[in-house]
Amino acid sequence: MISRIDLRGDALPEGGALRDLLPRADFDVAAALDKVRPICEAVHHRGDAALIDFAEKFDGVKLDQVRVPAAALTRALEELDPAVRAALEESIRRARLVHRAQRRTSHTTQVVPGGSVTEKWVPVDRVGLYAPGGRSVYPSSVIMNVVPAQEAGVESIALASPAQAEFNGLPHPTILAACALLGVDEVYAAGGATAVAMFAYGTESCPPANMVTGPGNIWVAAAKRYFTGRIGIDAEAGPTEIAVLADATADPVHVAADLISQAEHDPLAAAVLVTDSEELAAAVERELEPQIAATKHVEDRIVPALSGRQSAIVLVSDIKDGLEVVNAYGAEHLEIQTADAAALAARVRNAGAVFVGPWAPVSLGDYAAGSNHVLPTGGCACHSSGLSVQSFLRGIHIVDYTRDALAEITHHVVTLAEAEDLPAHGAALKARFDWKVPGQ
Repeated sequence: MISRIDLRGDALPEGGALRDLLPRADFDVAAALDKVRPICEAVHHRGDAALIDFAEKFDGVKLDQVRVPAAALTRALEELDPAVRAALEESIRRARLVHRAQRRTSHTTQVVPGGSVTEKWVPVDRVGLYAPGGRSVYPSSVIMNVVPAQEAGVESIALASPAQAEFNGLPHPTILAACALLGVDEVYAAGGATAVAMFAYGTESCPPANMVTGPGNIWVAAAKRYFTGRIGIDAEAGPTEIAVLADATADPVHVAADLISQAEHDPLAAAVLVTDSEELAAAVERELEPQIAATKHVEDRIVPALSGRQSAIVLVSDIKDGLEVVNAYGAEHLEIQTADAAALAARVRNAGAVFVGPWAPVSLGDYAAGSNHVLPTGGCACHSSGLSVQSFLRGIHIVDYTRDALAEITHHVVTLAEAEDLPAHGAALKARFDWKVPGQ
């Protein structure tokens, strides 16, 4: 079912050559742009009417309004299964502990006597958050988006999730209940590119946002790219990924279960095992079949994901090479299941999140580790981070100089301005003083 890539023997190639050998899903955001452009522009010109039309076209529901009534949020929370409510509340509590610790404070650097630079951190004014609602329901994504925005101090938070025919055009009730638990009362029944366009342009019912975050399908990613520059985004999220770096000490039952756990998201989900143990590889292959047979979503998600070009067992000569492979791959989720897992985890350079040892599976991070599960995909972990409080903050430098402090540095500024052939820059300082070149 799952293919093998054998990188044993010869020295591993470096950089892009190694990345090109590793499995990856086809996810062509550029090609999707042409299809989302008219959708986005329809929302721009027709507002809520376009959102209602697209809900009927894409979701099969006829909406009276896009904004979810407050009573629906209250009802969803009242009718929520108590066990699910308890689990969501604990997930929220743990996420707040981690994200509250990420808060930044202003800092002033005294550069010279009379001259200082202060960096202050200011939250964006308004964010639009997206919770997917296609193959699965993701109240966990509500938590992962809302909590860091709240802890950053964002004052205006709105959330969108697709309309569901099964629930009379409302988003899934567990999504609504999670919003109610978090105190988010501005919720919209809008999905995919239409939701991103609603937040980017604004409509009669939804004011425009400064930023849009949250995972989604290729249409969400393409819409984010379309609006880059008009709004801030977290990332163009692609299909989910798990990479497991394991040696002979790993339990094949655990490894197989963890690969399957991510494969059940989507037929394009990537599941990659990197190991120096042929015995472990064979044991994991044997273990996949009975575990898959015992679960759901087999033919429509798990089998296509594990048999697709994006998934593989990668054999390496030793764990040192394995570390090079996972750093080149830059997985969204990276598990380390080796004898020295903590030491290896400290040497990981590229990963959205790292899960150390047999008792920290990716599923824990998806729901209740306290970490955020909105993470970079498609190798973007080599340059980008997951969603955090910092995602919603802007650093602003405040420059404060006295007359004497400016006078002391003026000759250097004038010299650099003239070296760049920008004499008016220097003149802006000269105008403040009876200035002449020092020494003349």
